Amino acid sequence: MQLQMNLTLIFKDMKKLLAWVVMMGASYLVFGQDADLDKQDPKVREKIQAARIALISEKLKLTPAQAEKFWPIYREFAEQRAELRKQFRQAERTQEPNRTKADREQALIKLGLELKQQNVDLEKKYSERLLNVISAQQLLTLPKAEQEFTRILMQRLQERQEMREQRQEAIKNRMEQRQREKNN
Repeated sequence: MQLQMNLTLIFKDMKKLLAWVVMMGASYLVFGQDADLDKQDPKVREKIQAARIALISEKLKLTPAQAEKFWPIYREFAEQRAELRKQFRQAERTQEPNRTKADREQALIKLGLELKQQNVDLEKKYSERLLNVISAQQLLTLPKAEQEFTRILMQRLQERQEMREQRQEAIKNRMEQRQREKNN
């Protein structure tokens, strides 16, 4: 009876870990925006990273001792994950004149699958390392926190874009108004 209960708990933990791996895989796609940070002003990038650290630390309820150990591991993981995405983007941009479009697309599919497998392997490796620093519950919360951060970031970027468009429209309207006044 006790063995059965222990096995049930182990399987539940394994299901949670598997769910975490799946969520991290999904975040692999969602966090493709990280590459765009390389093109941004370093001050903007620093603000975004500081906001990410604050939100994830809050959502995971990291203690100062945990945070001290967690963030170097997480940064290393994020850098390696970004490198995998970078490899795929570079392959997408590479034009090989002696290949047909179909051959190029097949190669991209194959590379994409290889990189996804490398990403899963990376997640397994870093999950083990992170479990030495944070609890399983905190680790399960991590992808949700990452997704929430991405959602907030995308929402703010969209709001800024809308504000920029409104300002441009207002400037255009003022210029048209001045032109009409000048013509009258």
